Amino acid sequence: MREATPALLEAGLQRIAASLERAVSRGKLAAEARDAAWSRIRGATEMGDFATCDLIIEAVPENLSLKRQVFAELDAVAPPHAILASNTSSLSVTEMAAATRRPAQVLGLHFMQPVPVMPLLEVVRTFLTGDEAFAAARAFGESLGKTIVVSKDTPGFIVNLLLIPYLLHAIEALERGVATKEDFDTAIKLGLNHPMGPFTLLDFVGLDTVLFIADAVFEETKDPRFVAPPLLRRMVSAGFLGRKSGRGFYEYGK
Repeated sequence: MREATPALLEAGLQRIAASLERAVSRGKLAAEARDAAWSRIRGATEMGDFATCDLIIEAVPENLSLKRQVFAELDAVAPPHAILASNTSSLSVTEMAAATRRPAQVLGLHFMQPVPVMPLLEVVRTFLTGDEAFAAARAFGESLGKTIVVSKDTPGFIVNLLLIPYLLHAIEALERGVATKEDFDTAIKLGLNHPMGPFTLLDFVGLDTVLFIADAVFEETKDPRFVAPPLLRRMVSAGFLGRKSGRGFYEYGK
């Protein structure tokens, strides 16, 4: 696991340790398994530390220029056989592959949040991805106990291609006064048997994240279903990002 600075690395390792402790306290993980998992995690701040890795997953912020830079740097230090994967939720994996000299060994591995709990893994295969790299990445995902779905490299892949227009439409309907956010959430939970209604889900995912994905997909496709409602932009500008900021469509305590 690499972070940009020692301080960020320490914070990340502390979050992993806290997550493992919560799993033990809730009876979902044995203490021995926690210790074994922790012993396999190593922190780094230098890209060169990936020189012996077989599979490297990039999870930097959703900025294509930054991701292409990371892939170019990884390509220079990773062994020739290594597979390079992106955890992007919406950006072009082909564009990232083009920044390397190994496009046949580049693909997307989009984990659903929260990763330790959600069973789904989207494997994104570009038209450049080779059969061997695809099979190895799929086997890796299955070894984690994930359920695999395969998408071609298209904006939004599977989940966000369907999810983002649904969330944007819910915000538009709220703006038009169709119903309250509470009634929307109750209707979807009880009427469609979803675990969360759209506004609870928006707050959970993060309004800034939803806005970014919507804008990224619209920029590439010009699909009107991905035009963000004014209310979403105003809330993000005001810092109402959902659970992570303490306030979104709902307010959250500490």
